[in-house]
Amino acid sequence: MQRRVVVEANLAGRDMGGLVAELRHRIDREVVLPPGYSLVFGGQFENQQRAQARLMVVVPLSLGLIFLLLYFAFHSVGQALLIMLNVPLALIGGIAALYLSGQYLSVPGSIGFIALFGVAVLNGVVMVNAINQNLEAGESMDAAVYRGALSRLRPVLMTAGIATLGLIPMLFATGVGSEVQRPLATVVVGGLVSATFLTLFVVPALFASFSRGRWFGVDGSRSAGEAQ
Repeated sequence: MQRRVVVEANLAGRDMGGLVAELRHRIDREVVLPPGYSLVFGGQFENQQRAQARLMVVVPLSLGLIFLLLYFAFHSVGQALLIMLNVPLALIGGIAALYLSGQYLSVPGSIGFIALFGVAVLNGVVMVNAINQNLEAGESMDAAVYRGALSRLRPVLMTAGIATLGLIPMLFATGVGSEVQRPLATVVVGGLVSATFLTLFVVPALFASFSRGRWFGVDGSRSAGEAQ
């Protein structure tokens, strides 16, 4: 039951959040609203704020559930943490890809990070599981890590390669809907590059340090589980 005046604008060349923050600052500094008047930013900005508020709850909850599932699967906090290391490096790759392509973090980009985390964790599970199988077969730590990493080189590269090739049309989209497709594809492709590097090189290098609780006793000796 109030009158309203709608001022519409199309945004290009900068991020929505930064523009709204600047508008609010300039309005507070330069505009004096009469009594009874109020100013509300709606439209896509309002939708973005609502979605980001939900993602702030969904993403940490999802990562926590993934960690619990990893712990139940490997019965080791260290190995679960080792696999979760894929998440921050995938995050770095996705953010770098957005920066290099001149894009900004948006709701589609945030959804792309969720999909990226799943692929990164999956590759880490494949690598750690292969090394554990070699250790259970009685191999030494160095030999198990080397053979496990070598045997999973092709599956990890295939997972990342197939996902990347499938997203290339979205990555170079320019038509209707490209504002949704490009950020999502950019995040996933950029994050897969860094996450794949981590899975193939960093995870095997840190495996022994993160697996002491499972494969080594407190004094550094081989555990009974490995001897079996």
